[in-house]
Amino acid sequence: MFSYRHAFHAGNHADVFKHVALVAILRHLTQKETALWVIDTHAGAGLYRLDGDHAGTSGEAGHGIFKLAETLGTHDTIDGQPLAPAIADYLEHVRAFNRKGEMRVYPGSPFLAQRLLRTETRDKLKLFELHPSDSKALAGHVAQLDAGRQVTMDRADGFEALKALLPPPSRRALVLMDPSYEIKSDYGKVVAALKDSLHRFATGTYAVWYPIIPRPEAHDLPRRLKTLANQAHKPWLNASLAIGQDDQPPTPGEVHRPGLLASGLFVINPPHTLKPALQEALPQLLHVLGRGRGKGQVLEAGG
Repeated sequence: MFSYRHAFHAGNHADVFKHVALVAILRHLTQKETALWVIDTHAGAGLYRLDGDHAGTSGEAGHGIFKLAETLGTHDTIDGQPLAPAIADYLEHVRAFNRKGEMRVYPGSPFLAQRLLRTETRDKLKLFELHPSDSKALAGHVAQLDAGRQVTMDRADGFEALKALLPPPSRRALVLMDPSYEIKSDYGKVVAALKDSLHRFATGTYAVWYPIIPRPEAHDLPRRLKTLANQAHKPWLNASLAIGQDDQPPTPGEVHRPGLLASGLFVINPPHTLKPALQEALPQLLHVLGRGRGKGQVLEAGG
């Protein structure tokens, strides 16, 4: 049950896509003066070494953050076009965790979120992680922030813990759900948790990351989320990025081919700025990270 470690996948194409969107969402939600709660149900370790054993073994960051950073270099254009603001904003926050010119540390969702939260409005960050090793690492990383009561974490099932937090006192929250989906029941738990959350707090913003893989549960999840949002009469946005299958043979010394080729993000009650932000960012991400057969991007909205 506890075999999944995000450290092997940190900074891959799915992280880049998810975190570009996350930063764009938070950039909008923090414009309003009322306090914002950010709840991450599956926070992972929070910070990851890209030059460590885990990331080095998988090499997935090479198809993600490394490729994006190397393609841009000191330039601010992609394919002759100005860099999408959402990508530029994301890169600025990632680089803030690294020395100039280096890319050794990758911030997960908790640390990207914390950088965007405000102290004067008493924004809060609530983190949950059940994996014993990752929760221990997360606790240590959170302690280094010295953020006081702004950031709290618990070793707990985020799906269950969410129930006690909704609605938040300020009536404003972003809930991020991105379990590993290592076990099939995670797909059903996402839908059940969202249904319960919308009942408790209908106006919250909910972002669900999901893998696009040849598994029936994965194929059905976006459809089930659309049905749930439509039944609740809530607006939604669904975006996906597929980097495609690389036709080139492995380079000497390459350990293995990255297994995940595509992922999606489903957002209920998305900020009105998210769709135009992704309309600019997705084609540029695809241009840089796409590599072969099956690459593509989808952006659809409803409600």
